[in-house]
Amino acid sequence: MSTHEWPLWEVFIRSKQGLNHKHVGSLRAADATMALENARDVYTRRSEGISIWVVESNYVHANDPSDADAFFDPSDTKIYRHPTFYEVPDGIKHM
Repeated sequence: MSTHEWPLWEVFIRSKQGLNHKHVGSLRAADATMALENARDVYTRRSEGISIWVVESNYVHANDPSDADAFFDPSDTKIYRHPTFYEVPDGIKHM
């Protein structure tokens, strides 16, 4: 990164109807406060969101896509994690 370039920030918005934050884009800002304000101005112009998260991009880490099979393979042996063993009561709305 050049010394004259602001850091890149990833923006996550929680919509009024949603229960989770979704990645909506990226922007450059000098600090977290500026990133939040810019994210509000750019990504919630029509009052879409009720919560904003910003994360400096260099703090986001991901697995290597070429290793996906080996990386996610252990989850196939843990069948108790799959929802087939549970009955969801009728009163549960968000699952």
